[in-house]
Amino acid sequence: MVTQQHPWSRFVAIGDSFTEGMGDPDPNVPGGHRGWADRVAEVLGQGVDDFAYANLAVRGRLIQQIIDEQLEPALALHPDLITISAGGNDVIRPGTDPDEIAGRFQYAIERLSRDRATIVIFTGVDVGFSPVFRGIRGKVAIYNENLRTIAAKYDCIVADLWALTTIQDQRMWAPDRLHLNSLGHHTVARMVLAALNVENSLEPLKPEPLPLSTWRQARVEDFAWAREYLVPWVLRRVRHQSSGDFVTAKRPDAGPYSRGG
Repeated sequence: MVTQQHPWSRFVAIGDSFTEGMGDPDPNVPGGHRGWADRVAEVLGQGVDDFAYANLAVRGRLIQQIIDEQLEPALALHPDLITISAGGNDVIRPGTDPDEIAGRFQYAIERLSRDRATIVIFTGVDVGFSPVFRGIRGKVAIYNENLRTIAAKYDCIVADLWALTTIQDQRMWAPDRLHLNSLGHHTVARMVLAALNVENSLEPLKPEPLPLSTWRQARVEDFAWAREYLVPWVLRRVRHQSSGDFVTAKRPDAGPYSRGG
């Protein structure tokens, strides 16, 4: 049970696949993916009769698309709590500039600050544990430092994924190695609620031990992953396509949270 009341009654989440909840499938929620934001909304809605939640995030969105497509609809819902995670899809693309991406992020925060809502932003995950993304660790760190500066300027709450060492574990990630799984999203939800200073009953969960694997088995799994996930990702880049093409927000209107919609 929630034992501490909080001041928020309208929560709007914006961003990309991380906030949409990809990697955490649940057929009982709109869009078929639950995620950390739904979990946070479920806790915040306990004991608040008029609590409303909207999730405008769409997988694959770059930061300029989030600015163009989600900022004004979010503000139109008159939230008093906003979460925004943006720029990750830009940072992982070769040749992009973390400082330039951060400039766009600052513009987004300036706009979202218009009505004095509480704003929560996310740093990027420390990807040093990941063979797939280890090479951009420095780039993520530069982007994070920019985000911290923006947070200080606009009095945002920082949900610090970089410092959340518990998710630096492959058992917290979905088979695509890009999105958190259910356990990872649960862990992030606990971190966000802690950042908001909201007491809750979400218990820390631990992943099951990994089965023993030989070097050969690991390489076979790597090749299977590349065929199923990496190659399609590269082909979408070449074709200027996105996983979010023809996908719309799963909760475009603010309303009471329920697993059924």
